[in-house]
Amino acid sequence: MKIRLVRGSYETARGDMLAVALPEKRLPAPLKKLDRRLGNLLSAAIRRKEIAGKPGDMLYLSAPDLPVKHVLFVGIGKPEDLTLDRGRQAAGRAARAAQDRGLARVSTDIADRAVKETSPAEIVQAVAEGFHLSTYRFEKYKSKKNGKPPIGQVTLLFSKTPPRGLAGAAERGRTIARAVLWARDLISHPSSDMTPRDMAGEARSMARRRGKVAVRVFGRDALRRLKMGGILAVGRGSDEPPCLIVAEYRGRKGRPVALVGKTVTFDTGGISIKPSAGMDQMKDDMSGGAAVLATIQAAADLGLPVHLIGVLPAVENMPSGKAYKPGDVLKSMSGRTIEVLNTDAEGRLILADALHYAATLKPELIVDVATLTGACSVAVGNRAIAMMGTSREAMDALKEAGERTGER
Repeated sequence: MKIRLVRGSYETARGDMLAVALPEKRLPAPLKKLDRRLGNLLSAAIRRKEIAGKPGDMLYLSAPDLPVKHVLFVGIGKPEDLTLDRGRQAAGRAARAAQDRGLARVSTDIADRAVKETSPAEIVQAVAEGFHLSTYRFEKYKSKKNGKPPIGQVTLLFSKTPPRGLAGAAERGRTIARAVLWARDLISHPSSDMTPRDMAGEARSMARRRGKVAVRVFGRDALRRLKMGGILAVGRGSDEPPCLIVAEYRGRKGRPVALVGKTVTFDTGGISIKPSAGMDQMKDDMSGGAAVLATIQAAADLGLPVHLIGVLPAVENMPSGKAYKPGDVLKSMSGRTIEVLNTDAEGRLILADALHYAATLKPELIVDVATLTGACSVAVGNRAIAMMGTSREAMDALKEAGERTGER
C-alpha cells in the first residue's frame, strides 16, 4: 500500500473512494459544500438520524458528480475530543469499507485534523497505521482466497501544502504496522507450523535481514548447562524440543532493556489437561514472544537509539509419559525450588528461568509480556491488560504509551 500526501479538496480528490471525517454536532463549510454536490444526501441522512458523526458512524454514498466514484462519511466525534486512536480507528473503518468493496484507491481528509497536544506528524502516523493494520488478511491455509484486490494507494488530503516531514511520519506508521502484522502472522499459524524450532527460525530470518540484530538459540543441552529446570520440565512432555531464543538489537551502547516474552507454542495444560472446548486457541499462548520479536524488528527498522534484548522461552506443554507431573519439585536457574501443583501453570515456570537469565544481563529495565492466566481476562476483560511492577516510572510510561496507541 502506497501512501502519498497532497494539498487538495473534496472536489479535486481522485480515486475510487473519498473517505471524509464527519464531526459530531456541526458541519463545517467545506462539508456543507460537499453535501450540496451530493444532492444534500448527507444532511438528509443526519435529519433522519441515520448518522450523527459519532465514532463508529458511517454513511456510504455514490458520487456521480465528483471525480471519485463513492464517498464514505466516517464519524470522528466532537472535534475537541478527537484522539490519535480515534483517528486511527476512523482510518481503519474507511480502509475496511474500501477493501470490502474491492476499491483500490482511496483519498481521505482524516489526517488533516487537529488533536490536542499532538503534532501533525503523529496524526499522519496514526492514520497510516490505521490503514495498514485494518486491511490485514491471513489466508495462507485457505483453499479459496479473497479475490478482491487490496488497497494499492491512499491519498491523504490537506487543506494546505503538507510539510515534507509528514511523508516520513507515514513511512514510520507503515514500518510499525509491518511489525505488528508479522506478530499477527506468527500467532495465526497453527502450532504444527509454529513450534519452538519454527519460532527460532523466524527470529533468525528477521535478524539476517537486519544488520543490527543478533540472535542466539539455546537448545536442550545448553538449557541443561544453564540449569533452566523450569523450561526443561515444561518442554519434557513434547517431541518438539524446547529452546531459549535471545534476540538483541544494539541501537546504542549501554545497559539494555530486556523484553521477556512467554512463548508456549501450544498449551494443552499438560497432565492437568485443559477442557477440549477452546483448546485450539492455545496456539496463541506464544503471543508474548511474538510481540517481543516484532518490537525488536520495529526498533531495528526505525533505527531507534535503544539497546534491546528479547528473551523468549519457547516450549510446547504436552501430556505424555515423559511430561512433568503435579507434585514434582523443580530447580530453576536461580537455584530456587518450585513445587508443581498444576501443570497448566507452566507460564510462570518458564518465565522464572527467562527472567533470571534476563537479570544476568544487568538491564536497566525488564518488561515481561505474557498470556499468563485466564483469571486476568476475568478481572479486566479484553479492553485492557493487567500490569504489575516495581518501577512506578516505567509503569506510568507504559500506561501513557497504551493510552496514546489505544492498546491499554
